[in-house]
Amino acid sequence: MDAKPSTADLRIARRQVLKGAAALGGLGLSGFAAHAQSYPVRPIKLILPYTAGSPNDVIARVIGPILSGRLGQPVVIENRAGGGTAIGLKAVTGADADGHTLLFTNTPTHVIAQLVSKGFTYDPLKDFVPIVAVASTSQALVVPESFPADTLKDFIAYAQANPGKLNFGFGQGTLPQLVGEAFKIKTKTDIVGIPYRGGSQAMADMLGGRIQIIFSSIATLIALIRDRKIKALAVTSAKRSDDLPDVPTLAESGFPELTTLTYYGLLGSAGTPGSVVERINREINEVLTSANLRGTMLKIGFEPAGGSPQDFAALMAEQLRFWEPIVKASGFQME
Repeated sequence: MDAKPSTADLRIARRQVLKGAAALGGLGLSGFAAHAQSYPVRPIKLILPYTAGSPNDVIARVIGPILSGRLGQPVVIENRAGGGTAIGLKAVTGADADGHTLLFTNTPTHVIAQLVSKGFTYDPLKDFVPIVAVASTSQALVVPESFPADTLKDFIAYAQANPGKLNFGFGQGTLPQLVGEAFKIKTKTDIVGIPYRGGSQAMADMLGGRIQIIFSSIATLIALIRDRKIKALAVTSAKRSDDLPDVPTLAESGFPELTTLTYYGLLGSAGTPGSVVERINREINEVLTSANLRGTMLKIGFEPAGGSPQDFAALMAEQLRFWEPIVKASGFQME
């Protein structure tokens, strides 16, 4: 029969087991910590599936340099417009999921593009990892300053009396296109849709007299509205904009189903390490507490957002639930 181990032997064995466990645990923890501390090890690309001058571009170029300073690496903004955002999305999903290539987009377009695009399939909630919502803004319906209508009611009456004679400009595959298509259905107006590579090109044509209606972010329209080059007839937010207090909401005007808010934020491709997501989320939330940054964002028409990755995921899921039936009911598709 084997001898019973002594108390001293048990203490020695316990110390050896604990020492081994600590060593193994230390390897795991040190690996996690090393990954978190080493990120980023090279410049970070912010992929924007939109043109320069778009709302996404405007807010990304405000946040990019600040994030660069906090992370200690250059943040390079790349505009990859086209294909209804497909080109930009593919650039992110095709890169290493290590946090060095990120997507900067807006929630409505991100969730609806897969509903209206042909030849590109993705799951907006599974193929990407939400990191943080950075800002929000609403859309405004604008017309040229010289347009012979100063209210939404008068505009609708004019459009109904002139079927097929008004042009609606939009960046192809974007939220303004979908809002505009829904607007045409709800108001029973025959307005001709003119697709552009981006909203800035559509605006150039409005200023040139070739386009009569545009939906776009208040953030990118406010300067032109204040300079009286265009005029706003309605906004898509649930309440009136502080920047445009005299402009009614679409809900006030009888179209509550067109109420929507746009959130702009950062996402990584599926598989991005949790430590990287947490690091970027923490940095963005901290910079959004800056009074100077908040003032800058409000001045150009954006509301600071923030929150957890889970909060951002919930926002996207909510907007998918909101827009999916509208897209399907309209039969809207994009080539």
